[in-house]
Amino acid sequence: MNTATSPPITREAALQMDREDPLAAFRDRFAPLKEGALYMDGNSLGRQPNETGPIVSQALAAWRDEMIIAWREWIRVPRRIGDAIAQSIVEARPGEVIVGDSTSVNLYKAAAAAVGAQPGRRTLLTSDDNFPTDMYTLQSLAAQHALYLKVLPTDPVNGLDLQVLRAALDSDVALLALSHVAYRSGALLDMTAVTQMAHDCGALMLWDVSHSAGSVRVPLESSGADMAVGCTYKYLNGGPGAPSFVYVRASEQQRLRQPLWGWFGHREQFAMSDTFEPAEGIDSFLVGIPAILSTIAIEPGVRCTADAGIDRLQAKGQQLTELIITLADEWLAPCGFSVASPRDAARRGSHITLKHPRAKEFVRALIAQDVTPDFRPPDMIRLGPAPLYTRFVDVWDAMQQLRSLASKIS
Repeated sequence: MNTATSPPITREAALQMDREDPLAAFRDRFAPLKEGALYMDGNSLGRQPNETGPIVSQALAAWRDEMIIAWREWIRVPRRIGDAIAQSIVEARPGEVIVGDSTSVNLYKAAAAAVGAQPGRRTLLTSDDNFPTDMYTLQSLAAQHALYLKVLPTDPVNGLDLQVLRAALDSDVALLALSHVAYRSGALLDMTAVTQMAHDCGALMLWDVSHSAGSVRVPLESSGADMAVGCTYKYLNGGPGAPSFVYVRASEQQRLRQPLWGWFGHREQFAMSDTFEPAEGIDSFLVGIPAILSTIAIEPGVRCTADAGIDRLQAKGQQLTELIITLADEWLAPCGFSVASPRDAARRGSHITLKHPRAKEFVRALIAQDVTPDFRPPDMIRLGPAPLYTRFVDVWDAMQQLRSLASKIS
């Protein structure tokens, strides 16, 4: 799409892309935006599916009418939604994914379980483009257990160089913990290649798939990944603060014991035993009572994503982000903007980052005009056109708004 000889992309061309879009009908499964609003932040918080209100209302009615008896159904919700995520979102098997707690808490549980299963190994390995909460969690774990946290440098656009990673992996590494898609640049790592490199030196592999689940293929099963965590409020549209999920490969569940022992992770939770005995399988990664209302709210977005299909979503995400790059080169580069995401569609997730010294000012001005991107310091504008509900003409219009502002502000 983006070549020196290509004609300018017109608004009519964007509308034609929408007419040909096989996912166009999915937009109608989400609550409409107010007239004229453009939402380019689906990589931070997804929009509300139409089914969410009714399904949460049903849970409220069950609470009102059945009260504690409703737990007969509610108790199965974390596993039921976990299985749905496993089968349609992240390429895993039933019984390998469960929903509950925040991404930060699940990351801690998974990382601590890995450390406990690797006695004698003293190094945790990550990269400097990992999400801040991942870094804090690993710093905490290293401090608690007198471990060494090694942080690898990355290219700010293209992410982690696999040769740099290979050189850092040795027999002292207990855990390699990385983000599948970099939260700033959108750089996408090769999950299979990286996991194999970790396993070759005897390390366990933990992926944060928060910026990839629901937008690109997440091949946990075929890559051999040991563990993963992911949030549900971005591309899975579960709502603000929706509980996250944790994946543990079935063959590793017996030896990977998470450190937060709570009664919902007990083998017989209602026996009220004074001694903890972990539940079999993925249920051992639960801790306390699940947040039922917010967990149930995840289900419509997961179902919608499954119906659309990850391969189709990834293909459309690549087209949407390619359109942003093309328009940025044509319209915004002369105004001092640069593309800070990989240009190779196979190497990026579903968001694009633009850099400009006055990025924060541009984001504020866009929001004032009902165009919603987000800002990442010091100078980055992230545009996340979620493929489930974003039209190509939405991208064209949002970029046109930014172009208009650039002519005034730059």
